[in-house]
Amino acid sequence: MRRVSRLSQVAVAVASLALAASACGKTSSEASKEEGGKEKGSGTSSSYQGKGIGLAYDIGGQGDQSFNDAAYAGYSKARKEFKIGGVDMEPGDGESSADKVQRLEQLAKQGYDPVIGVGFVYAPAVEAAAKKFPDTTFGIIDDNTVRADNVAGLVFHEEQGSYLAGVAAAKASKAKHIGFVGGVDIPLIHKFEAGFVQGAKSVDPKIKIEKRYLTEKPEEGGFSSPDKGQNAASGQIEAGADVIYHAAGLSGQGVIQEAGSQKKWAIGVDSDQYRQKALAEYKRYILGSALKDVGGAVYDLAKSVVEGKPMKGEQRYDLGSGRVGFSDSNPEYRAMKDVVAAVEKAKKDIVDGKVKVKTVP
Repeated sequence: MRRVSRLSQVAVAVASLALAASACGKTSSEASKEEGGKEKGSGTSSSYQGKGIGLAYDIGGQGDQSFNDAAYAGYSKARKEFKIGGVDMEPGDGESSADKVQRLEQLAKQGYDPVIGVGFVYAPAVEAAAKKFPDTTFGIIDDNTVRADNVAGLVFHEEQGSYLAGVAAAKASKAKHIGFVGGVDIPLIHKFEAGFVQGAKSVDPKIKIEKRYLTEKPEEGGFSSPDKGQNAASGQIEAGADVIYHAAGLSGQGVIQEAGSQKKWAIGVDSDQYRQKALAEYKRYILGSALKDVGGAVYDLAKSVVEGKPMKGEQRYDLGSGRVGFSDSNPEYRAMKDVVAAVEKAKKDIVDGKVKVKTVP
């Protein structure tokens, strides 16, 4: 079992693999058991000299059952497959951009490679750290604005998976009334709304759609407050919605819990939320999830570094790559043959270029 420690400020200990007593975040006690992160016979490239993966979580941290947990899954898979070490770290409450810079720089200073910031909020920190450590590969999820030879921007066509969610919601809704809950009112989450609305209206142009953003800014808790998600879902259900799709990170747990408790359909995001233990009580009511394979992107970057051919520049994933999609884990969803058929047709039309999904509502 992975043991973690939570401490008070942002820094990675230089002399050890755990965080110093003054550091903020968490780190795995398994981190880099072998010096240099390699084992004899591990299959790790002989050119790889790093200690393993340095992973810095976004708002909400590990345990959000969504975005950050997806990143952790890719981190764990890469560590296991390539037999390398790793450190994964939580954000601090109300931390500054300088705190993020310090976290990434200390990871690079210790020898972790790649160093990955999970979320667009890390863009300034990645840019600063990449300049200081040009021999380390940095990755950032959901941002492609950092231009450097040692930075990979791992971005997704979220609107495509959301389009499939919209098709599924419209086909499954008996009330012809559905809802969307976004965590924060920012362009990234607007893509989820745009795809969802377009997909739903492709099925029923007259369908009624409730829309709600939880906060204006990330630091206000839009991605980390299940109570806010629960309240939003409650309001949409009261208004008449019987299927609700969230793009709200940890706050989405509240959306799913409220929908499940009222026996309405919920649609998850990023990870296959039907399969998550924390939501097991409500999984019967999780119609599906708009998948965004953050873990796959983390794995891809780690693999490229270990093999001595680091990815750089924009790396964009879509339905065609298999890194975006819609999950079908719920047997009740699979039993809805007309819904499944509509989603599969929509997927084919997007991949074939017959449908262009909007990125702005």
